[in-house]
Amino acid sequence: MIKKLPRRCALALALVPLAAGTPSQAAPAPQGPRPAVVTTLADAVGLVKVVGENRTGYTPSAFEHWTSGEFPSDGCDTRNEVLLAEAVDAPVVGAGCTLTGGTWVSYYDGQRVTGSGSLDVAHTVPLAESWGSGASAWTAARRAAYANDQGAAASLSAVTARTNLQRADRGPADWLPPVPEAHCRYVGEWVATKLRWQLTADDTEMEALKVLAEGPCEDTVVQYTTAP
Repeated sequence: MIKKLPRRCALALALVPLAAGTPSQAAPAPQGPRPAVVTTLADAVGLVKVVGENRTGYTPSAFEHWTSGEFPSDGCDTRNEVLLAEAVDAPVVGAGCTLTGGTWVSYYDGQRVTGSGSLDVAHTVPLAESWGSGASAWTAARRAAYANDQGAAASLSAVTARTNLQRADRGPADWLPPVPEAHCRYVGEWVATKLRWQLTADDTEMEALKVLAEGPCEDTVVQYTTAP
């Protein structure tokens, strides 16, 4: 289940002032936040398109990260903003957004971590996987937006670097978190991220997702919004 919703803002409707002798005409409404889709994991899996994966040409440098984050004025990059948002006990923020102390719980392995040095901010769908699932056709700007996505809590997570290294760029067919209680959350967030960014799945991945969605994770709810 997705942990939290993206930030919301109200949708306002503006009307163009009428000049004398002109017909009544309303201006287009400003672009508001996309509505959230809430569905079962099984139905969400069914919305992911199945396409063969091709990682040819992938390099991590194709995805600019980390950028100045969601709040450029705070002096923290995306990584540190995620760490601050997910801290159980907040760290001290020093010059240059240096983080001292703080406590986190890595949901992949259930480890409680003091200090951010042993943490990674992991992309739920790894960059190599996203490249092979459609991101290779994106612009550089869209790949940067993906790599730094704080518009959905499912996209990035603070986890132990050791466990993230073990996962590498493998999908749910080949790797699930070592803590069984985390499996359904992980798969739900994986599928939510694929749908948010309109990424595809190959046959092997799709079969693994279906097995989980129709079995141990059948009660998992997926919530996502389409990325801008």
